[in-house]
Amino acid sequence: MSLNDTIARVTDRIRERSLNSRATYLDRMAKAAEAGPRRAHLSCGNQAHAYAAMGGDKPELVASRQPNIGIVTAYNDMLSAHQPYETYPNLIRKAARDAGATAQVAGGVPAMCDGVTQGRAGMELSLFSRDVIALAAGVSLSHDTFDAALYLGVCDKIVPGLIIAAATFGHLPAVFLPAGPMPSGMPNDEKSKVRQQFAAGAIGRDALMAAEMASYHAPGTCTFYGTANTNQMLMEFMGLHLPGASFVNPNTPLRDALTVAGVERAAAITRLGNDYLPVGEVLDERAFVNGIVGLMATGGSTNLVIHLPAMARAAGIILDIADFHDLSEAVPLMARVYPNGLADVNHFHAAGGLGYMIGQLLDAGLLHADVKTIAGGGLDKYTAEPKVTDGRVTWVDGARQTLNDKILRPASDPFASTGGLRQLDGNLGRGVIKISAVAPDRHVIEAKARVFTDQEQVKAAFKAGEFTEDTIVVVRFQGPRANGMPELHSLTPILAVLQDRGLRVALVTDGRMSGASGKVPAAIHISPEAAEGGAIARVRNGDLLRLDAVTGTIDCLAEDFGNRHPATADLSANGHGMGRELFTAFRNHCTPATEGASLIV
Repeated sequence: MSLNDTIARVTDRIRERSLNSRATYLDRMAKAAEAGPRRAHLSCGNQAHAYAAMGGDKPELVASRQPNIGIVTAYNDMLSAHQPYETYPNLIRKAARDAGATAQVAGGVPAMCDGVTQGRAGMELSLFSRDVIALAAGVSLSHDTFDAALYLGVCDKIVPGLIIAAATFGHLPAVFLPAGPMPSGMPNDEKSKVRQQFAAGAIGRDALMAAEMASYHAPGTCTFYGTANTNQMLMEFMGLHLPGASFVNPNTPLRDALTVAGVERAAAITRLGNDYLPVGEVLDERAFVNGIVGLMATGGSTNLVIHLPAMARAAGIILDIADFHDLSEAVPLMARVYPNGLADVNHFHAAGGLGYMIGQLLDAGLLHADVKTIAGGGLDKYTAEPKVTDGRVTWVDGARQTLNDKILRPASDPFASTGGLRQLDGNLGRGVIKISAVAPDRHVIEAKARVFTDQEQVKAAFKAGEFTEDTIVVVRFQGPRANGMPELHSLTPILAVLQDRGLRVALVTDGRMSGASGKVPAAIHISPEAAEGGAIARVRNGDLLRLDAVTGTIDCLAEDFGNRHPATADLSANGHGMGRELFTAFRNHCTPATEGASLIV
């Protein structure tokens, strides 16, 4: 089928907007590639340092006739999603030797868990950790001894940070190796109910702890469809994973076989062979549009509305939140995965998963088929399903029919006609709202404002029983320049309790919600932020606000609103403790959330 008109129009708009920056980027990458394998230009002393610990691989490295693959790893055993990476380097080194190549761990990058830091001071480092990851990966690859790179990362900021680095070193081929989701534990909806019961005081901490431990119980990614699993979807839609690799459980024969196949592919696409594929050519405007289409079709994390513009800028491509809105209007919601449904990602994968979805979207003309991918060829290769036979991967035809239409539906009969992400614009500024899990009768909320400057104040007001009428909770001074833009996910149970009590409630904030945000209307990423004197800083308690996800507007209805001076806040406490003093430059100089909230791109 021919390409959908909206997909084509938005792609052309992005291409035109990015014409100069993309041309400059591609020229820079071409010059970086011209000299060929970089190791040949290192002095003997440089090389001796690089190969001193490589044992039996030294002769091949010195000869420079075989590809040398750099491994950039986000391994730590504090994140369940990244713990499986502990064993990857040895597996990769062996696979590289078998493929006629060598491999070295080029370096490690930090990987923090938002599930651990949620509601804590450490969360104020979370968003900016993406830029630190990119910087650390850049340091890893700066030794200039690699012909390709393997990126080992899964979670919230890690994959976006690694993409920024991969694009910066865009003359190198890049393969992303996932680790997979943990097996299913306590159903996510049951866990959510327990959290709400605890927030309402109906159960004690022992019951809450038991539920949480039953949910997060093994190595692998958390099984809800938050930012980590959205990242994995994105890498497949953008052609940087091998087909079907995203949601295979850790420590299984298929998982290991896919890792080996990824190493083989990295070795095959270096400049030393006949199939050179630098990642800068993969990361074009079509790949980013395909990623956004996947975001909408799956009901993915709102965090990617911040990350994707930053990722794209590293490749010379400029995205705007209007692109997300327009693509959302054209793309049907085909999946119901928690928090947008009851299923987890394992159930989604079993129902046909990404292969089925990509096939459907291609048939509907909603994806660019003619993109470059690490699999070699276009996106149609990603409709296949991997199988393991005698320790090796083969690909067979993937599902052509959904295997569970309560989880996954065809593009012609979706759960909703649009992706559920809306741009908001009004006298409060610009922002976004995700409505794929919000009941239609709550798409428009008009109510009086209660204004807070941090989430602890909201919790205190809830405990004091102060929310007794329809309310729009405004939490401001939570943007990137105020305090690093922490997620406000710990407000979700409280707001859900108020909504379940029959109140019409919503959240308006210049901060972020978690990728697991769900049924409560939340206008997020409001820009300009309060710390920059944005309009959200002029809201007062009792103002009548209107959040309208149908028309895409967000306004304060007070007659004198435009004439008010913006409120200020004492933000000095955000500048120290838990490492926050190290991130002063990030807070002072980052771009707005609508441009990626980044210091480095």
